Amino acid sequence: EADAYATEGARGIDTIRRMVLQQKGEDITLEQAQLMYDEKTRQFHLMGEAPLMPGILGLMEKIHRQGLRIGVVTGSGQRPLINRLLVDFGDYLDEQHIVTAYDISRGKPAPDPYLMGMEKTGTVPWQTVVVENAPLGIMAGTASGAFTIAVNTGPLPDKELTERGADLLFAKMTDLRDAWGGLF
Repeated sequence: EADAYATEGARGIDTIRRMVLQQKGEDITLEQAQLMYDEKTRQFHLMGEAPLMPGILGLMEKIHRQGLRIGVVTGSGQRPLINRLLVDFGDYLDEQHIVTAYDISRGKPAPDPYLMGMEKTGTVPWQTVVVENAPLGIMAGTASGAFTIAVNTGPLPDKELTERGADLLFAKMTDLRDAWGGLF
């Protein structure tokens, strides 16, 4: 579980290549990684739909009411995930403001995904707030120059997020939702 959170946000094919190298000592091709990613995607879809993170809709509503633009930056390229984002958050998000693994060549922790997100939302780093729950995403948000908020939704100790450069840390999304108005 900790490995999953530690690599969350990276492009799926990059994570697969890294894990195969660590576990088997083999440097597989992008094509081989893509085949494994496709199988992983198939397995995930057999698991059923995950519930929404508590507090996320309320947070998006607060952000939207302030007139701020909302974008999503994901290391995934799965079309069903994109469709789910559009269904669940369609009042706050459109497809033009979603960055996927297929939009960039360097995934998190590189700043590229967030810089592309800023391009898509028409913002610059000093106008951007990144909300992240994983170390690689926090590193990417920080490297992009954006104000980066960590929300610890997983099993990692808080220091795994704060040591990666998070400007603020919240224990759960409902805490960030409740504090948002006082922050911005």
